[in-house]
Amino acid sequence: MALYLGVMSGTSLDGLDIALIAQEQSTRLLATHYIPMPANLRQDLLDLCASGPDEIARAALAEAQWVTLAAQGIEHLLAAQNLNPADIRAIGSHGQTIRHEPARGFTVQIGNPALLAELSGICVVGDFRRRDVAAGGQGAPLVPAFHEALFEHQGQRLAVLNVGGFSNLSLIEQDKPVSGFDCGPGNVLLDAWIHEKQGRSYDADGAWAASGQVHADLLASLLSDPFFAGTGPKSTGREVFNLPWLKHHLATQPVIAAADVQATLLELTAHSIVSSLQTAQKDTQALLVCGGGAHNGTLMSRLAALLPRARVSSTAAHGIDPDWVEAMAFAWLSHCCLQGIPGNRPSVTGARGLRVLGAIYPA
Repeated sequence: MALYLGVMSGTSLDGLDIALIAQEQSTRLLATHYIPMPANLRQDLLDLCASGPDEIARAALAEAQWVTLAAQGIEHLLAAQNLNPADIRAIGSHGQTIRHEPARGFTVQIGNPALLAELSGICVVGDFRRRDVAAGGQGAPLVPAFHEALFEHQGQRLAVLNVGGFSNLSLIEQDKPVSGFDCGPGNVLLDAWIHEKQGRSYDADGAWAASGQVHADLLASLLSDPFFAGTGPKSTGREVFNLPWLKHHLATQPVIAAADVQATLLELTAHSIVSSLQTAQKDTQALLVCGGGAHNGTLMSRLAALLPRARVSSTAAHGIDPDWVEAMAFAWLSHCCLQGIPGNRPSVTGARGLRVLGAIYPA
C-alpha cells in the first residue's frame, strides 16, 4: 500500500482541498483537510484570469502564497494522522488554473511544484494538463479516468457529474472507453451573480435561485453561445463564461429581477448538463454528482426532474464523499505518473493518444 496526497483548488476559488489516499488495487480515502481561500489571494487569482499589468510577477507572488497555504495544510493533515513526510510517496498538485485556452494551444496552472516539494519534504507531481495539450488534447477534463477507476464496477450506463465552477461529465459503460467533456458553467455564474447583487460568495442550497422564475428569453440567449452547440471533446473556463458575458446577454433583455436571473442561471447549468448527457449517452441509468453542486438541493432537484428515468444522487450514496473526489483524482494521477501509467483518455480530451501526465519534482 502506498500513500499519496492530492491538492486541488478549482475554478470556484473557494479554498484548497487536500486529500490523503491509500492506493493498492483500488483507491481509499483516508483523511482530508480544507483551507478557505484568503480573500486577498482569491482576488489576486481572479485578476490573473484576465490580462493585466505585470502578470508574470503577480503570478509568481500569488503562487508562492498558494503553495505556502498548501504546505501548511499538508503539515496539519500529516500531524493529525501521526504521519511523517517520509510516509507519503508523492503529492499530486493540480495548482490553480489561471488560463485555459486549448484552442490556442495552452493551459496555465500556477502552483510552483518545486517550492511545494521544498516546503513539504515530499516528492511532488504537478503540471498534469500540458502534456495532454502538447498531444493535441484539451487538457481537460482529466477526472474521467479516475471516475472510471472508481465506478466501473457498477455495470450500468453510468454518468459521473462534477459541478464546481464549471461542470463536466464522465460517461462510463461496460466494454466502452470512458468518454467525457465540459458541459458549461457550473457554479461560476451563480456565484458571480449573487456576489454582485448580495455580496455573498455562493447561493446556499440554491435558495435564492429557487425564489425566482426562469426567464425563457434570457435562457435562450445564454444557450445561443456556440460552446453549447459543440460536442466533445470540449472544455471551457472563465475566459468564456464570466460576469461580463452574462451582462452582455442581460443588455439584450428588458429589466429582469435579480432573483429571476439567478433562477435562469441555475436552469442554464441544469439544462446544459442534461442536454449534453442525453446527446452523448442515451438512457443513462444513474447520474452520480460530486463537487460543490452536489450540495445545491435546487440544482439536484432540477437534474432529477429533467432525468426522470435516471437515478440522480450524490457520490456519497456510493461511499465517496462528493467534496473530495477531485483532490483524490490528483493524488491518483500522481500515482499513475510515478508508475508510468497514462492518465489521460483520448476519448475525453481528443489527444493523439494515451500519455503519462505530470512532471516530477523530487523531495
